[in-house]
Amino acid sequence: MVGGGPVGLAASIELSRHGISSLLVERHPGTAIFPKARLISTRTMEIFRAWGIAEEVESAGMPREDVLAVGVGTSLASDDFVRAAAAIDRDAPQSPTYTYLCSQDILEVILRRVAESHPRSDVRFATAMTDFHSTADGVTATIEPTTTPDGGSVLVRARYLVAADGSRSGIRERLGIEVVGPPPLGHMVSVMFDADLGALPADRRVALSFLRSDPPCAVEAVDNKRRWMIQTGYDPSAGGSAADFTEEACVAAVRSAVGLPDLPVTIVGVMPWLQQAVVATGFRGGPVFLAGDAAHATTPQGGFGMNCGIQDAHNLAWKLAAVLTGTADAELLATYEVERRPIAVRTVDESLTNALITLRMMQGRLSMGQAIEQQAERRSSEGLILGFHYESAAVVPDGTPDPAPADPYRTYVPTARPGHRAPHVWLTSREGRVSTLDLLGPAFTLMTPTGSGWVQPAKEAAHRLGVTLSVVEISRASESEPDAPLTSPTWADEYGVGDTGAVLVRPDGHVGWRSPGGAASQAALAGALGAILARS
Repeated sequence: MVGGGPVGLAASIELSRHGISSLLVERHPGTAIFPKARLISTRTMEIFRAWGIAEEVESAGMPREDVLAVGVGTSLASDDFVRAAAAIDRDAPQSPTYTYLCSQDILEVILRRVAESHPRSDVRFATAMTDFHSTADGVTATIEPTTTPDGGSVLVRARYLVAADGSRSGIRERLGIEVVGPPPLGHMVSVMFDADLGALPADRRVALSFLRSDPPCAVEAVDNKRRWMIQTGYDPSAGGSAADFTEEACVAAVRSAVGLPDLPVTIVGVMPWLQQAVVATGFRGGPVFLAGDAAHATTPQGGFGMNCGIQDAHNLAWKLAAVLTGTADAELLATYEVERRPIAVRTVDESLTNALITLRMMQGRLSMGQAIEQQAERRSSEGLILGFHYESAAVVPDGTPDPAPADPYRTYVPTARPGHRAPHVWLTSREGRVSTLDLLGPAFTLMTPTGSGWVQPAKEAAHRLGVTLSVVEISRASESEPDAPLTSPTWADEYGVGDTGAVLVRPDGHVGWRSPGGAASQAALAGALGAILARS
């Protein structure tokens, strides 16, 4: 992997979970010092739950009740400031966890520690890849230290290369892969500052505010205590540049945004960036795969970018592992772009929609009341986050229709239709309550009602193909099965199977195949596994 941000680290962690050795290089000497991304989506929190770090991330982040609050006004202190928040209760039943706010500089420290804790993962910061070539059997790359003069270069060979080197990806450029999308929305500058905003009413210290201050900006809470960030822009065609943001100018911008002209402010850092919404025309060049911002760059509105990238890694890692261990044919890797690019296109488009709401408010084309109503509604995006699905050769369709909610951005309809994320259902175990998602690991999982007859055929199919397969039986909790290890009166109905049905879940948590009923069949299951793994 090239790139030690959240996406590269996620790829390293996932490959280690699948038993694959990997090398990650990152040219910077350490993790991010700027909170570039903050919002962690429900789906990403589910992945963190599987890694055993969800509680740690929550402890390091902001209180969940502050996450969805958004405000608009002339300044944080102005009389026209309006605050609203999306309802957490509506979305809470859809997952054992929920979206969270933890700034990237804190999150990366956690992810790096987890990645480095795996013996199969070689993580090297202060190391750059200076050249690479595709070969008949993989990639040959040159890496060298960035902080040690004349440290010497090292030649490394790998079967595959994952490029997580950001929106200005040199690897993508080297491959000749272009990006498509509208022109950049603006040249932006983020200013992180330290200040005590205790003089403001508590409801003004929200996660995100859009302000018509001088200059117009967004204010983001970093820790909701003393660390904050403003995002504003400049126009190069009018002679503006990032150099205009001197310490004096940044302090003035912060005071205008807060609405307190004498506020003591310490500027912590200034970071220029380009606001854009683009997607690479391809996600692969031979043995090289693009992931994260190298494959798609979203606007920051909605907090989708980092999450979409982590799910790239989650999708790609199990496929690389299956091919590298000989479980799958190399054709499985073609499904990475087929599955992830449509999701990236939709995600980028939705982030652009969010950004245009802000732009119209700043231009006076939306009132503050209209803007806050639209922004609050768009803070709830579980339809996008949990409702996306894959259509590829690694999914065996069952002929059932895709759910079609009236608002596919906000509304998530749980379904175990092949291609969709396996739904969360609370089960009762001997140790207490457990989610269906907690039963999924880095291998394939077959879920089936107790006594369905699938256990032995599943063992035979797994042995026949040399695939690791976990079989989970779930009882309806009838009086005839009082001691069943896992029970739920609704699971089978929610997953769309009868008493003899079964659902095959891929290692990335998406349903690969479903049998609603009928006699258990080793041949049918082996055929499904073979199709998913490109072996049929």
